[in-house]
Amino acid sequence: MESISREIQTLVNEGAARLLTRAGDSRSLARDSLAPRISAAVEKYLLKNDPNTPKAEISKFIDEMQADDLCLIIACESGDENAWNDLVERFTATVRSAARSASSNEDAAEDLAQSIWAELYGLRTKKDGKPASKLAYYSGRGSLAGWLRAVVAQLAVDVFRKQSRLVQTEEDTDLDRLAHDSNIGEGQPVLAGIPTPEESMSNRFAQTDMQQALNRAVQELAAEDRLLVKLYYFDNLRLREAGAVLGVHEATASRRLTRIQTDLRKRVAKILIDERGWTQAETEKSFAEVAQHLDTDLEGLLRKESVS
Repeated sequence: MESISREIQTLVNEGAARLLTRAGDSRSLARDSLAPRISAAVEKYLLKNDPNTPKAEISKFIDEMQADDLCLIIACESGDENAWNDLVERFTATVRSAARSASSNEDAAEDLAQSIWAELYGLRTKKDGKPASKLAYYSGRGSLAGWLRAVVAQLAVDVFRKQSRLVQTEEDTDLDRLAHDSNIGEGQPVLAGIPTPEESMSNRFAQTDMQQALNRAVQELAAEDRLLVKLYYFDNLRLREAGAVLGVHEATASRRLTRIQTDLRKRVAKILIDERGWTQAETEKSFAEVAQHLDTDLEGLLRKESVS
């Protein structure tokens, strides 16, 4: 068992070195600064369930970790003020967006956002007097933006529970799990796939962001394009009927609708990335989660808002 542990530690050390090479900004970190966090993630997500996880799978797991995000977080934990400033600058929009989605008004959203930074910076202390920073829970397994939205979701749930006088446990929710994909595989218990309140709220925040971005993108369409969207999605007209209203052939209406769908998707992605702090991968993932085909994506989202 001892030799296996040494072998795994060698894999972790080698993986940490590769991760530093992959990072666009390694924050001048040494391999030994990353190894404990990587080792903890390997233990939690692989070895805990299968102590005999193949070496190739362990190496693949490490190579899929978010290099730049993990380096940023570990640098923040080590007291690098430049790293902390970068964290705040890069992700303020993400935190505020999630906080607004979870709050009834702007003041409450601002309070929630500020609380998040306090949680991350470690202004609170544990019983042993050490800083209680949530940064310790980021493993690099998923995107930092998605993880931060899960942090907001967790804190919002905690606030709600306290206000509702519900019992609150002291154990931290597994934020990394909330931010990462979880699919029910064959043979897995169904209960494992039931969303927790934190997961449901985190998903709702993301859906709200996308809904608001899509509604705005629709309103920015040219008048005739907006009318075609209304006729097709809200008035339930066939393309032939919608084309007749617009005075064009069904084939022309079909081509126009396809172009509108493509333009909307690009515009929504731009809003989410530029203004809401999403990553390109997250926008693609969210579109895919709504449906496999773009017209279904739009139909499901557009029906939640009226188009004037």
